[in-house]
Amino acid sequence: MNMKRASQREHTGCSVLAELPQPQNLTLLTLNTQYVLTWDWDQTATGNAVTFTVEYMAKYKMMKKKKNWSRVCERTTHTRCDLTDSDLHYLGMYVVRVQASADGVNSHWVYKDFCPDMDASLGPPSRVELAPVGNLLDVTISDPLTSTQGSMKEHVLFLYYRILYWSLSDDPQGLKPKVVDSSNNLVTLPELEAWTWYCVMIQSRYDYYNKTSGYTEPQCMQTEGDTPYGQIFLYFLVSMVVCFLLVLLPSYTFFRFYRVLKNTFYPSIQLPAHIQEYLCDSSPGSDMPRLLTADSEAELCCDKLTICPEVVLLEIHLPPPLTAPPSELEQDSGRHIRQDSGDSGIYSTEGGSAQQGRSGGEPIRRDQEVDSWQTLEQVKMDEMWRESADERDLDEGVVDVCV
Repeated sequence: MNMKRASQREHTGCSVLAELPQPQNLTLLTLNTQYVLTWDWDQTATGNAVTFTVEYMAKYKMMKKKKNWSRVCERTTHTRCDLTDSDLHYLGMYVVRVQASADGVNSHWVYKDFCPDMDASLGPPSRVELAPVGNLLDVTISDPLTSTQGSMKEHVLFLYYRILYWSLSDDPQGLKPKVVDSSNNLVTLPELEAWTWYCVMIQSRYDYYNKTSGYTEPQCMQTEGDTPYGQIFLYFLVSMVVCFLLVLLPSYTFFRFYRVLKNTFYPSIQLPAHIQEYLCDSSPGSDMPRLLTADSEAELCCDKLTICPEVVLLEIHLPPPLTAPPSELEQDSGRHIRQDSGDSGIYSTEGGSAQQGRSGGEPIRRDQEVDSWQTLEQVKMDEMWRESADERDLDEGVVDVCV
C-alpha cells in the first residue's frame, strides 16, 4: 500500500495525493500567431480559492527521461493563459498541460497537443483597397499579419485569396457573385462594365490543412470609361467659375482699390495754379487757414480795420405846385423847413420870418415863398457836398487798429 502511494507521488510529482478535480475542456483560441489557452472549472468543486498553473514543452522532448517544462502561467486565478509571447514556432508541435491547486492540494495535470500550422486559425487580409482603371477595377490585398506585424506568407507558403465580386445594378444582394482565386497581392477584376458600381469581398485560404478565413467587409467602387461630352462641358463651366472666383474677382477688386487710391491722392483734374499757391503758402503772413498754437494766441491781430461812415439817405422834396392856395403853401413850406432844419441842424432865417409872420398873422407873398424854397435847397446841396468830402477824407485816413 505504501509502495503504491509512493509510485503515485513520483508519477504526479505532488507531495500529496491529488484530491482536486481536473480542469475540463482545454481549448486553444488562435488567430494567425496569437494563441490563448482556455479551460473550464467547476466553482462548486471546492469552497477555497483555486489557482492554476500552465506549462508547455516540445512534443519530441516527451521521449526524454528528464522533462523540462516551460512554465507560462503560475498560480493564476483566471481560467485562461496567453501563449502568444512563448515563442512557439508555427511549424512545431507542442504539449500543453494545466493543473489546479487549492490549500496545498494539487489536481492531476491535463494535457493537450498543439500544432500551430495545423490548429491555428487563419485570418482574413488585413487591408483591401479598390482603384478604378478605365472600365476595370484593381484590387490591392494586404496579407494577414502575425502578432509581430509580419506577413503570414512567411509561415504559410501556399496562402492565396478568394475574391467575390458582383454588380450592384444586376445583383444588389450579392447572391450570385463572380469568383476569382489568386495568390497575388494585386488583382485586376475582368469583365466589368463602364460606369458601374461593383462590390468586393476577400477570403484567405490554405488548402493543405483546409484552412479558410472569414470574408472581409464588402467594399464598393464605380468603374470609369469614356467621359461623356455633357460631363466635359460641365467640368469646363465649373473650372471657369472657379477661375473667376479665384483669379478675376480678386484682380478686379485690387484694380478698383488702386483706382480709388490714385484718384484720391493723385487726381487727374488739378486745381488752378493760384489756388495751389494759396494752399501751399505756409508763411506767417499768409491767409491760409491753419491751427493756432499757444504761442500764437497772444499775437493774434487783425491786419486792417476800415471804418465806414454811416450812409445818410437824404430826402428831396419837390416844391408844391404854384396853383396851391397861399395858405397851403405856407403850411407845407413851414413843415418842410422845420423837418429839414431838424435833420441838418441849420435854421433858416426865412423859415424863422415865416414862422414869425404866421405867428404875427401877416400873409406871405409868393415871391418870398419861392426865395425861401431856393435857399433851403441850396443849404441841402452844401450839406451833401460836405458829407461826401468827409467820406473821402475818412477813406484816406484808414489806420491799423489792434484788437
